[in-house]
Amino acid sequence: MELLPRSPGEFGSARYWDRFFRQRGQRPFEWYGAFPELCPVLHKYVRPRDKVLVVGCGNSELSEQMYDVGMCEDIVNIDISDAVIRQMQERSGSMRPKMSYLLMDMLHMDFPDAHFQVVLDKGTLDALLTDEEEATIAKVDQMFAEISRVLQVGGRYLCVSLAQAHVLKKAVEYFSQEGWVVRVHQVASSGDKQQFVLPVFVYVMTKFRKIPGSAPQILEICPEEQDKPMRMESAEQLVAAVKDRQHYALLCSQISKTPCREQVSLDLCDKQSGKPRYTLHVVDSPLVKPSRDNHFAIFIIPQGRETEWLFGTEEGRRQLAASAGFVRLLTVALHREQHYESMAGIQAELSGKVMELAPPGVPARQQVPFLSVGGDIGVRTVRHCDTSPLSGEYVVEDVKGDGSCYFRRLVFLRNRNVVQSEARLLAPTPLQGQKKRRKEKKKPSPTEPLGAIDKSYLCCEHHKAMVAGLCLLGGPDALPGELAVLVVGLGGGSLPLFVHDYFSQARVAVVEIDPSMLEVATHWFGFSQGDRMQVHISDGLDYVAKLAAEAPAQYDAIMFDVDSKDLTVGMSCPPPAFVEKPFLQKVKSILKPEGVFVLNLVCRDAQLKESVLATLRDVFPLLYARRIEGEVNEILFCQPSPESRRDPAELGVHARALEGALRQPGRPWDSSYVLADMLQAVHIL
Repeated sequence: MELLPRSPGEFGSARYWDRFFRQRGQRPFEWYGAFPELCPVLHKYVRPRDKVLVVGCGNSELSEQMYDVGMCEDIVNIDISDAVIRQMQERSGSMRPKMSYLLMDMLHMDFPDAHFQVVLDKGTLDALLTDEEEATIAKVDQMFAEISRVLQVGGRYLCVSLAQAHVLKKAVEYFSQEGWVVRVHQVASSGDKQQFVLPVFVYVMTKFRKIPGSAPQILEICPEEQDKPMRMESAEQLVAAVKDRQHYALLCSQISKTPCREQVSLDLCDKQSGKPRYTLHVVDSPLVKPSRDNHFAIFIIPQGRETEWLFGTEEGRRQLAASAGFVRLLTVALHREQHYESMAGIQAELSGKVMELAPPGVPARQQVPFLSVGGDIGVRTVRHCDTSPLSGEYVVEDVKGDGSCYFRRLVFLRNRNVVQSEARLLAPTPLQGQKKRRKEKKKPSPTEPLGAIDKSYLCCEHHKAMVAGLCLLGGPDALPGELAVLVVGLGGGSLPLFVHDYFSQARVAVVEIDPSMLEVATHWFGFSQGDRMQVHISDGLDYVAKLAAEAPAQYDAIMFDVDSKDLTVGMSCPPPAFVEKPFLQKVKSILKPEGVFVLNLVCRDAQLKESVLATLRDVFPLLYARRIEGEVNEILFCQPSPESRRDPAELGVHARALEGALRQPGRPWDSSYVLADMLQAVHIL
């Protein structure tokens, strides 16, 4: 039976609705959900003594159910369809004597002004506002004007809607400009899920006398999981908030029916602040055979470990899901701005929400396991946060790694999933522990450094590879004599510190554009300057150009570890200007003939990367590359003379000799750091 109109305009036609209800018969037609779902919202705004007008009532049972449960009895229902009004009068007249059904056009109502405390509209506005044509907008304006006229001051217009953007925007703008308070509620369920995937909303417009001048608009939204409204700054922000919830509902509907071909990512926000609290990734493993207990699991990533390859990359999460053995694994990352009490608290907070992301085939009421590393939520302590004019917002934080080790990290919040610098913290000595126990038990101040920096440990694999590149320097001795090293990009200072401390005759010049980073490195990462270590606050491009103009061929090694501030480019390290041919020629000019230029390249754009490599080959006759496993980083070793070329066997011998020379008695050395292993994967481009 065809019940839909031939064109959207017929939704405003009495003739269409007469035909619709005659064909449908006595079966109630519920626009957007039934009474049990709407009841919690209606109870907030409809009082037993209110006089209620229902516009476009149709043959919905909503009015009857409101009457029967005692919510309200003085209800007037109007509709433009004579057929449905007669049907409803017959169905309800004798049973509900205080409720009436009238044949009336809501655009031209016969009621006196200020006659009702509540006007209720369930889908009528959506049916009328099918497009944004001038004639349609004129009808909607007339509808709103009539509703405003028959409502008392303090009265409520309750509009049940699917909240299409143009419908919501029109209602919000119209009534907020009239000085009304506008609040949007998300209904807990959308009723017939086969018919409506999108969530249902109730706009609550409360009438106030219009104040002359520009009174502030009051716009609020109440998500389904909370009663406390969230204030919105503008109609656009309110529409965007509703759209986010609609997209989430569509996503839940889609992934509840079919497996995800690609990983899905979304944020769950804090109820009070609206800021992200959890970041979720939905990872499906098509090769895992479903069984009774392996449909779905939640994996809580310990605080501070979300940047690790296993948790922070698609391939890592794919391996994690496969090893966990579940059809769908939902990984949950915790945000540094949020506070978390315990694993049990997180489970209680997430249990209801994450089930909306369950895969098809999950048995009803099945208990879903929560997994983690070591069963805890990890440790993250923010030690310092500030804003740099050049680098933006940043934080220094201490996190617990795998096992008992703690690490200090520098993170730029514009790219919060990338650790800019990292250093391992030394465990307190027994004497320090005794002193600590004697003192009053209290939490350490986040403004004070906690634990010394282990300067012998390079946390970053790309830093280990960059230092190993010094094996390419010529000379018969295992340990080079006096070395002149230029490092562009300070960060936390781990790279230049290691070169300074382990190459005892090296003179290290560091160029850093951001003075804030020098303060951070000095106060939080154990960096210090001296006779053999000097920092120059300057743009690396300008500094190299100045050196090239003054005194060429000065340095044995030049190292670039510079991040790009422009996230729109497919290369996050270095900035594109650092790999342009004229600048690279200047770099070559200040490098000694047997020297080495070491570049940390992080480029996700394959075409751009090939262009960079071609430019480097044009400038430097000898080019080696070393991929960092599990990361995008690739370390490039560039030499100005083809005579410097070494075969792998010779390079391995020199690396072992150099490492032996660096391992001095009484000087700590990370046993996992083997120079020869670092160079084993090096290949010539």
